[in-house]
This record gives sequence, structure tokens and C-alpha cells, in this order.
Amino acid sequence: MAGVGIHWDIVAKAAFLDAPLPRVLPQIQRLQSRKNLFWEVLQQPPGMEVTQQMARVALATFCGNTTAHCGEGCQSGPCTGAPEAPAPGPSNAPASANPGVFNVVGQSGVPAMHAGLMPNGRVIFLDKVEDYTQIKLSNGQYAYSTEYDPATNTIVALSYKTNAFCSGGAFLADGRWVSLGGNAPLSFIDPTVGDGFQAIRYLSRSSTDPSLNGQDWSEPGNKLSTARWYASAQTMPDGTVFVASGSLNGLDPTVPTNNNPTYEVLNNEGISDGNSVLMDILNKNQPYYMYPYIHLLSDGNLFVFVSKSAQIFNVAGNQIVTELPDLTGDFRTYPNGGGSVLLPLSSANDWDPEIVVCGGGAYQDITSPTDPTCGSVLPLSDNPTWVLESMPEGRGMVEATLLPDGTVVWLNGCNQGAEGFGLATAPTLEALIYDPSEPVGQRFSRGASSTIPRLYHSVALLLPDGTVMVAGSNPVQQPVLTPVPNQTPSEDYVTEFRVENYVPPYLQNKPSRPSNIVLSSKDLAADGSTFNITFNAPAGSTICEVVLYHGGYVTHSLHMGQRMAFLDTTGYEKGATSQTLQVKMPPNRNIAQPGPYMIFVTCGGVPAIGQFVMVL
Repeated sequence: MAGVGIHWDIVAKAAFLDAPLPRVLPQIQRLQSRKNLFWEVLQQPPGMEVTQQMARVALATFCGNTTAHCGEGCQSGPCTGAPEAPAPGPSNAPASANPGVFNVVGQSGVPAMHAGLMPNGRVIFLDKVEDYTQIKLSNGQYAYSTEYDPATNTIVALSYKTNAFCSGGAFLADGRWVSLGGNAPLSFIDPTVGDGFQAIRYLSRSSTDPSLNGQDWSEPGNKLSTARWYASAQTMPDGTVFVASGSLNGLDPTVPTNNNPTYEVLNNEGISDGNSVLMDILNKNQPYYMYPYIHLLSDGNLFVFVSKSAQIFNVAGNQIVTELPDLTGDFRTYPNGGGSVLLPLSSANDWDPEIVVCGGGAYQDITSPTDPTCGSVLPLSDNPTWVLESMPEGRGMVEATLLPDGTVVWLNGCNQGAEGFGLATAPTLEALIYDPSEPVGQRFSRGASSTIPRLYHSVALLLPDGTVMVAGSNPVQQPVLTPVPNQTPSEDYVTEFRVENYVPPYLQNKPSRPSNIVLSSKDLAADGSTFNITFNAPAGSTICEVVLYHGGYVTHSLHMGQRMAFLDTTGYEKGATSQTLQVKMPPNRNIAQPGPYMIFVTCGGVPAIGQFVMVL
């Protein structure tokens, strides 16, 4: 905490003063009054002088497998010196020639803590139990979930039975969306909603059956094997769902008995196998073990990242395949989460995955600096090594959305603070465009800026028209509609119900799109088989491509299960407006696990309206 007046020694669980008491006391009082998940300031013993032992902080943190993360405040390794490889600072990025534009288009109805694009083209927002939302159910209680139609910018209220606060989720192979875990009931607010810690919630939507539109969440009583709050999920090649991490009770994660550093597997019907298995990377990284980044790799194994550590994990064998190097910089996952993305896959490099992790922070407080660095890694290479680059500024809670032209847009978050209620300030309003085709260090450009802060509990997701929906920000325990200054925790930033539409650079000037898209089949097998697409290409098109996209489950800057693949095609006739392409599906389900996807046809990077398909 340079320049702040407090020196944290986490091994000794102490905070030593390095500045006069009047300078430091307001921060200690703030920590003492909040007593949030990570910080607990103990009372000064009677009669003791105000010395360096004046403030003591209960926190111990695993800082990585190597001395790259050792230093004062870490419990792992010798931790006696400065980092071996200091992370770079912010890097300037050029302004994009077409930065895109943000437009306010509607109201979410409920705080948008979780979100997902359904096969009917509508977006589901899912929230925790609140004492106010914009819409009520037929029983007179406030709704905590809505179905938003981007075509009309209207909402329908949905009900659920258990508190979905900070859940994880995924799509099942049959297209149902599941929300996993949550938190305790708040019967003093809503007696109709029960305990969500072990809940499994199901939602069915279809691109062909409109009768499902507007139907409530289904909770037949299936349970996770153990309680999970802040769990991550990933659909596997066989259609099962890997579920990992979470708190058992929502209490202090520096106390191991409160934590659930395990994983379990749901079958392809979304029913738990009943076994919670200890997972090494989660266990050793406590308390920074919740909401890990998980990506399915092209060899069928999982890339798992939490805190600063990463590994390749084989689920079937319950085995660590490879321990990857630590990522230099600050903490990268909750409560100092940044964002992570699996870059688009392609046969051009034999479907070799590349993963990027950006942002993060130092500790869970509103004073925490945020990390501007990004690390990219090829986890299946012979010698996986993180390659560092930087954003123009530090960002926490920054999230990555894949775009059909192969770029990535990073949105939302803050320049100072952390995840938690009232713990972030200095909103980062600018879209950052990341182009993986450029050399490392030249991939970022600056996009348009929103005027709406999107802090804790915000979401962004790709829509069928190629734009990005941006919603949420509820950084307070219960909704606040007008800023309340001088509060601890902070209530400077309100609950945000406005929904924005970000128009990316490729659509900014309203270019002609590919049109009249017709697929020979919308049930597609990931086995190297082919299907045909006919469409009209804009005049003068020189290249048209086909992209397969899965949006997954979006929450807390995680896009669980998000993936994109560029598919091989033949039959393109340069200059012709009427086109028929033969499209080859990925060779196996490691590249495209079963479930709902969109097919985008792009010409010159400009997408047609996405077509919903099922990968079998």
C-alpha cells in the first residue's frame, strides 16, 4: 500500500504503520467498521501505546509456486525478496479509427448479476434476493430474474425458488441453462425464496419452440453434493458439467472450514454425481480460491487458473497434467478478479488454444491498486510461458467478450478497489479492443467510452446482431437508487438498471452485412462433418468466413464456457454476391462441446445476423 501509510505483513497477519497515525487512522477505522470477507482489524489491547502493532489484519495468502511472487505478505516460499520478474506498468494504446458507440436501449428490471444469451435470442438476467427491483411477480414479491428481448427492449419477470446470489452456471448438452449454487435465504425480505447454497436451477429456451418463452426457472429438487457460493462451471466434451470451488457458508475465507476447495461433476442431465473431490490448486490458494477461470482445451483437459497459479487438469483421472508457471502481477481472481478469455480456435494452428488473463488487484479494499497487465499463454505448448503486455490502465472486474471478427472487447470495471460491496471507485468506462492477430504489445486499441459506471455485478455479452449488451452494476448490499455520500462501505455508485448496447467498430458506420443466411442443418456434429451455408455477400467482398460461437454463463467478469472457433470452408467465389459455402465442423467435442451455439457468417469482418444451432 505504497503512499497510503500502512504496510501489510500478511505472514505475521499484521498491518504496520509507516506514516503518522492521523494519516492512517481513517483507513483502519474503515476496515474496522466493515469487517468484510477478508479484513478484520483487531482491537488495540488496553493501555498499549499506538505503535507499529496498532493494527492487526487476519489474512494469509498463497502467492504462487515460485519466488516470482515472494515478498513480504506471502505465505508461500521463502518470501524474502522482491519479485524476480516485476510486472510492467500501463502501456499507451492508440485510439481505434472506429471506436464503436454506446447506446442506452432499455431497462433490465433486476440487477444484472448473472446473464446469458438464450437460443430464442433473448437474454436472461439473474440476481439475488433484493428489497427492490423494477418488476414484481404475480404473488406481489419482487422478481429477481427477467427475460429481456433485445428486439423490443422489453422484459418479462421470472420466478425462482432459491437464492441465486453469486452462482455459477453453464449450458447443458440439451440446451438448458443451469445456475449452480448460491446463498442463504433472506426470509425477512422474501419468505418465498429458500436456501440456494446447493441449488441447481434449470431454464429451458428454444430457437424453434416459442411456447417456452417467459417460463419460470425449474427447480425439481436436485442438489449439488456440497454447498457452493462463487463456484465456476464448464461443460465437458461428453456433456457433463465440471463444477468447482465455492464457499460453504459465505463466511470468512481465511478460515479453511468455511471453504469448499473441491469439484464435482454433473451428468448430462445436470444431476450431481454426489461426490465433492478436493482440488489441489483451489486448496493451496485459499483464500483466493473462488470463481476460478476454467477453459476446456483441445486435448479434452481443463485449464484452471486461480489467484496467480495455473494448471492443466484431467477430470476423468483426477490428475494434474501440467503445473504451469505463475503469472506475474497482482491477484487475478475473486476478490481481485480481472478477466480471462480463450482466444478463437482455428485449424490453421491445429486448434492450439491461447488463453489471456488481464487485470486484477492487490487486496480487497477500496484503496487497492489494480493491475494493468495481461498474460497470454499457450498451455499445450512444450514450454508454456506467460507473455506479458499491458492495458492503458489498471483494471479490476474487466471482462472479455469474443467478437465474430476474431477480436475481443474488454469492458467494465474499475481503476481502484476490488470486488465486494462498496469497494470500488474510479470506474473504467472505455472499451478496449484486443486484436490477437497483432504482435504482443500492439494488440490493444482504445474504443468508445460509456457514461455509465459498471462496477461489481456487471455483465457484457455478445448478441446475435453482433453488438454487445452491457448491463448491471449493483455494488451495494441492497439496491440504492441515489448516491449516498460518506458511507462505509461506499454508496457513491448506485444500482444500475439501464441496459446499453455497444456497437463494435465493424458495425459503427452501418456497413452492408451478409444476408439471407440459410443453413442446410441446424443440428451439427463436432466430428469433422460438413454442412452448407448459402447467403448473399455484400458487393466487393474479398473474403467471407464462418464462425461458431458459444456464449456460456456470464457473471463477475467471468464468461464461463465462452468459446469461438473459425470453421474451414470451401466454395467461396470471389466477387460473387450469391455464395454457397461447404463448412467443416471441428474434428471433435474438445473443440466444440455439445450445446447451443451461434453461427456467424462474416465478410470483411462484418457479421451477418447470427443463426442459432445445436452442436451434438
